[in-house]
Amino acid sequence: MLINFTADWCVTCKINERTSLGSAKVAAAMEAANAVYLVGDWTRRDDAITAELERHGRSGVPLYLLYSPGSPEPRILPQLLTEGVVIEALGEAG
Repeated sequence: MLINFTADWCVTCKINERTSLGSAKVAAAMEAANAVYLVGDWTRRDDAITAELERHGRSGVPLYLLYSPGSPEPRILPQLLTEGVVIEALGEAG
């Protein structure tokens, strides 16, 4: 499961979504990994999302969490994504 914590006003989030998370190559890697993609929209500063951000040492977005089968803790992906980073992480999570 890949969780994208984002907000409409977050420029970095929008760039990552256009250049990396929304690419056809990443979509294919998500399908190959049988991964679920979830979005946590923090545009209006939701308290539950704020708590999750803080739990992972963040005060804001973006935050990308990749949960792997059998692993209780997620892998935190970098704030600046590339297709390669996401595809590699999905492959390792398999």
